[in-house]
Amino acid sequence: MATQLPELVGAGVYNVHNGALIGDDDRPVPQTAAQLALRPPRFCAACGRKMAVQIRPNGWWAKCSRHGQVDSAELAAR
Repeated sequence: MATQLPELVGAGVYNVHNGALIGDDDRPVPQTAAQLALRPPRFCAACGRKMAVQIRPNGWWAKCSRHGQVDSAELAAR
């Protein structure tokens, strides 16, 4: 059983909700609903590219052109 998140939403150098570099002091990231997992990721954590996101009644999926797709149903199973 895998316990790590996929690269495009897992630990990376970019914030998945605003695309800012993590640890960039010039752009502090406030605590929002996004950081509380109430919204899907909008940017790839690995490369910072804006992802295509589809919201469904029962979840969401997000797709990076470089790193593939992740579905909230897959994350819930982890």
